[in-house]
Amino acid sequence: MALTESNMMELGTQAPDFTLPDTVSGKDLNLQEMKGEKATVIMFLCNHCPYVIHVNPEIVRIANEYSQKGVGFIGISSNDVEHYPQDGPDKMKTHAAKVGYEFPYLYDESQEVARAYDAACTPDFYIFNGDMELVYRGRIDESRPPRPTRPPVGELSGKDMRAALDAVLAGEPVTDIQYPSAGCNIKWKEN
Repeated sequence: MALTESNMMELGTQAPDFTLPDTVSGKDLNLQEMKGEKATVIMFLCNHCPYVIHVNPEIVRIANEYSQKGVGFIGISSNDVEHYPQDGPDKMKTHAAKVGYEFPYLYDESQEVARAYDAACTPDFYIFNGDMELVYRGRIDESRPPRPTRPPVGELSGKDMRAALDAVLAGEPVTDIQYPSAGCNIKWKEN
């Protein structure tokens, strides 16, 4: 695991379109089908990363709360499953049920979607407004999981993501003071 930060895609970027298989429903889903009326949160996740495991409870809380307000949530795993079989589609479905994902958890086998979004790490978060323009990218909050040499850092609150979503829903601009997410690097396939 190499600690990696978000690449911080340029604000205002139009969400790249995609169609991917949903490991939860077994259907191929496209962005237009999944997007929210007022906002859409796209999250690059995986099953095994300790940083994702740390924020999973807050991801679920936020998704459950804000999906009732017209926000769509989409999880995507782009890791190379040949070298990281614990992130394979069959295990993704089990993982989604175990942690309580009520949103699509898509498998990006080709890694083209991760590249289109310039995703770098898990977790990596992107919030698009109702016009599918990027208004937020980066961390869920400042918390970090424990390590063998230190306790957890910060409180798991989702405050950065919540503030961005609240601004979008209120029709206000999202602050441009945004901090990168940090976590495990996406496990790219060897070319």
